[in-house]
Amino acid sequence: MKPTIKPVSANFSSGPCAKRPGYSLSSLPTDALGRSHRSGLGKARLAKAIAETKSLLGIPADYRVGIVPASDTGAFEMAMWSLLGPRPIDAFSWESFGEGWVTDLTKQLKLPDTRVFKADYGRLPDLSKADPTHDIVFAWNGTTSGVKVPNGDWIRADRQGLTLCDATSAVYAMDMPWPKLDAVTFSWQKALGGEAAHGMLVLSPRAVERLKSYKPAWPLPKIFRMTKGGELLEEIFEGSTINTPSMLANEDYLDALAWAKSIGGLQALIDRSEDNLAVFEAFVASHPWIHFLADKPEYRSNTSVCFTIDATPEQGKKLVKLLETEKAAFDCGAYKDAPPGLRFWCGATVEKSDIEKLLPWLEWAYEEVKKA
Repeated sequence: MKPTIKPVSANFSSGPCAKRPGYSLSSLPTDALGRSHRSGLGKARLAKAIAETKSLLGIPADYRVGIVPASDTGAFEMAMWSLLGPRPIDAFSWESFGEGWVTDLTKQLKLPDTRVFKADYGRLPDLSKADPTHDIVFAWNGTTSGVKVPNGDWIRADRQGLTLCDATSAVYAMDMPWPKLDAVTFSWQKALGGEAAHGMLVLSPRAVERLKSYKPAWPLPKIFRMTKGGELLEEIFEGSTINTPSMLANEDYLDALAWAKSIGGLQALIDRSEDNLAVFEAFVASHPWIHFLADKPEYRSNTSVCFTIDATPEQGKKLVKLLETEKAAFDCGAYKDAPPGLRFWCGATVEKSDIEKLLPWLEWAYEEVKKA
C-alpha cells in the first residue's frame, strides 16, 4: 500500500546537504551583513568560524586553519598547486572526484613523477602501495561511490612526504587522524549543511614549512597564494580572507557549528551519521533488490550512502522522480558519472526518523516502477 507518513525533511542531497534540525534563516544574526569583511566585526566573525572549526574537530593547536575561495574544489586545488612538485606523488582514486584530482596532477600540473592507483566504483585501490617518501593525494570519502578509507593506518607516521586529503564529505562524520594528514580540505555545504562557495584549508606544520621553502615552477593565481617573500601569510588563517566572503554564509556556518556543539560535539555527529547508516543497513538486509555499491562493509560511507538496485537505469530514474513527486525524497539519484542507482546523504543533519519514514516510500516506489 502507498505510505501516508512522509519525512519531516525530504532533503537527502549529497551537496548542498540538509540543514540542521530546527534550522531557521531568520534566527541568524545580521549585524555583520553589509559590513566589510575587513572590519573589526567582520574579521572577528570569520576568526570565530576558524576557531570553532578547530575546536569542534579537535585539530592540533599547531595546525593552521583558513577560509579560502571556491569551496572544497578551490581549497584542494590551492593545496595541490602550492605544495606539490618537490617529491614524487602517489595518487589514489576510486570515483569521480578523486579522478578529477588525478587529471589535474597529470594533465594540468603535468607532474611527471606521479603514480596513480585506481579502483572501480565500489572498491578501494591498494592503499599499502603508498610510498612514505612520496607525497600522497586522495579523497577520504568517495562522495559519488559511497566508499571511504576505513582508517589512516596505511599512512606512515614517519613519512617524509606530505599527505593531501580531500575530506569534504568526511569531516564532522568520520574520525580524522590529524597527525597523519598535512593538507586537508572541506566545504561548508557538506556534513554540517552549510552554504556553498567557501572552502576550508587545514595545514600541518610540515605543510607550512613546504610552503615557505618551496616555490612552484608555475605561476599561481592570486586566490592560491599563501606566501609572500618566503613567509606564510598568517592573516589568511586569522580571519582575513584572500577574497570577499559571504558574511551571511559565515553566519550560517557558525549556526551549524553551535548546533553541533549543543548536541555533544564531534562524537555526537559521528554517532548520528553512523546510526543513519545502520537504518539503511537493516533495510538492505531484508530487501534483496537493493545493494550497497561499496563491496565491503568496512568501506561503506556513513555520509554519501550509495546503492545499486535490481532495475533498469530507466526504472531507476522513474523511481527517483516518483519519490520527488511524492515529496518523500529529493535529490537521491546516483551521481551522473557513477553506476546507475541511488544515493542518500546520511550525515548528522539528517534525522534518523526521517530515514525510517522514507523507507516505506522507497519500497513502494520500487514496486511501482517494476510493475509499470
